[in-house]
Amino acid sequence: MTDPVRVAIVDDHPMVAEGIEAILETYDDLQVVATLSNGQDMIDQVEDLNPDVILLDLNMPKVNGLSAAEMILERRPDTRILILTMHDSTEYITSAMSHGAKGYILKDVPTEEIKQAIDAVMAGATYLCTGAEAALSPRVSKRLEQLTNREQAILLQLAQGKSNKEVALALDISVRTVETHRKNLKRKLGISSTAGLTRFALEHGVLQGTGADL
Repeated sequence: MTDPVRVAIVDDHPMVAEGIEAILETYDDLQVVATLSNGQDMIDQVEDLNPDVILLDLNMPKVNGLSAAEMILERRPDTRILILTMHDSTEYITSAMSHGAKGYILKDVPTEEIKQAIDAVMAGATYLCTGAEAALSPRVSKRLEQLTNREQAILLQLAQGKSNKEVALALDISVRTVETHRKNLKRKLGISSTAGLTRFALEHGVLQGTGADL
């Protein structure tokens, strides 16, 4: 038998955390290793608790969910972080994913969907609940339309893990030109890091349709 998936719950509302814990404990393949009330406690204990998945609220005392996600992943990069929140704005969703979250779930989802999300991220996928997808889709489409074919081609190369020099060689352009396009991509997509650009490309289908008119 495989070991159960180790889950930590971080939410400053005790009733919410306890309710989620009660639900998850009904599954034999899950083990709740901690329920914590703030991001700082999760950061401090993540190495000892060794969770596979962290259900993380956004608005919490001491350290908010986004900052906590970033610091947790610095310590344990393989941890899958699922944001569990009431906020359905595109800004929150895109920011969470660019900070390394593997999924985004609204607190009003059916209880079994939390289990589906855990299964999805453990299988290597990302997970957006229906409400998050609905909020994100129009915004993503609009931002993608702003990209030139050349920018999409560079985004494709970045999604494949290539460096500026490798992108320049692949597209027969200068490294400086690649750097300029990379800055423009970050500005247009509202993403602050190269890792965030890579995740955006993988999650939103930029891998398709980038070969023409370069």
